Amino acid sequence: MIEPFDKMIFVTRPVFPTIEEVTDKLRDIWAAKWITNNGPQHTMLEQELKTFLKVPYLSLFNNGTIALMVACQSLRLSGQVITTPFTFAATPHVLSWNNISPIFCDVDEETMNIDADKIESMITPKTTAILPVHVFGIPCNVEKIQEVADRYGLRVVYDAAHTFGVEIGGRGIGTFGDISMLSFHATKLYHTVEGGALVMHDEHTKQRIDLLKNFGIKNEEEVVMPGINGKLDDVRAAIGRIMLNYVEGERLKRKRLHEVYNEELAEVEGLKLMPTCAANVKLNYQYYVVRIEEEVFGRSRDYVYGAFKNFNVYTRKYFHPLCSEYTCYRQLSSASPANLPVANVITKQVLSLPMYGELTEDDVRKICAILKSFRS
Repeated sequence: MIEPFDKMIFVTRPVFPTIEEVTDKLRDIWAAKWITNNGPQHTMLEQELKTFLKVPYLSLFNNGTIALMVACQSLRLSGQVITTPFTFAATPHVLSWNNISPIFCDVDEETMNIDADKIESMITPKTTAILPVHVFGIPCNVEKIQEVADRYGLRVVYDAAHTFGVEIGGRGIGTFGDISMLSFHATKLYHTVEGGALVMHDEHTKQRIDLLKNFGIKNEEEVVMPGINGKLDDVRAAIGRIMLNYVEGERLKRKRLHEVYNEELAEVEGLKLMPTCAANVKLNYQYYVVRIEEEVFGRSRDYVYGAFKNFNVYTRKYFHPLCSEYTCYRQLSSASPANLPVANVITKQVLSLPMYGELTEDDVRKICAILKSFRS
C-alpha cells in the first residue's frame, strides 16, 4: 500500500534566490534611489536577457498579459485574429481588450499546439494576424505558420509564455514571428516574481512598444499615443537579474525529472506522454503533462485528479475548460465543438503533474506509482 506524502506536493513551486542575494540588490537600488521608470536594474536586465535568449530587441513588462495587449496595439491589429482554444485565458482576452474577435482553430493531436494545417481554412477578409501558443514549451510549427502568414499578408504574434530559453537550431524561440511574448510569472522556469517581455526584430518597433507601455509619453511635454502602464520596476528587475543565475541549474534538474517520469510511465497503457521534439530543439522542461485515455486506462482524468489529492499530490487540469467554452466566447461560430474536435478531446484528458527542481527522483517515482495504482 502506498502511503500519502507527508508534505503537500504541488504542481509547481517557484525557484527562490537566497535572501542575501536579494538584500544585496536592494542595497544597490536604495543607493541609486531609483526604483522604477527604467532604472539601472531594469536597463541591465534588458541587456542580459537579450544575450541569454539570443534575441535582437527586448522590452520588459510588469506582466505577460499587458505585454501581449501592447503587442497587438503596436502592430495595429484589428478585425479577427486566429488563435488556439487550448491555452490560458489571457491569450484570447488580450484580443477582446483590443476589440479584436478571436477565431479559434483546432489543435494538433500530437503537440497540442494550433494545427498549422488548419489555419488557412480559418482566414477571412477580416483576418489580420495569427496568435499561436507554444503550449507546454513545445514549439509550434513555426515554418508552416510563417508560410501561411506570408501568403496572406498576416502578422504573427507568439504567446511564448511557456518557452523561456527554448531554442530551435540554436535560434532563440522569441525570434520567430513578428513579436513574441514571454511571461516571467513566479510559476515559470524563470521569473521576476511577476513580469514579462516582448521580443521584436527592429529598433522602430521597440521604440513604439516602449512608448505604449509608458502612457505614450515621449518626454516631459509630449504624449504621442494612447499608452498604458506596463513597466517593470527595478525591484523585480533586480530579482530577475539574480534568477538568471538559477535558470540553467533548474532546467537541468527538471530535465532529469522528465526522464524519470518517462522511464516510469512509458509502458503504462492508457497514458500518452509529452511529445518528442526534433533533435535540434532545446527544451526548458517547465511542465510534465500526461493525457489519460479513459477507455484504456480505466479511469477518467477527473478521477485521477481527485484521487491524487488523497495522497497529498496536487495536479492541474491544464487547460480545462477550453477558452472556447467560456461564456464570453462560446457564442462565436469558431467556438463550436464541431470546429474543435481534437481540442475538445484533449481538454478532457490532460493532467499536469508536479514539476519543479526541489522534487527528488524518489518523489517522482512515488508520484508515478500512485498514478499507476489508479489504473483499473
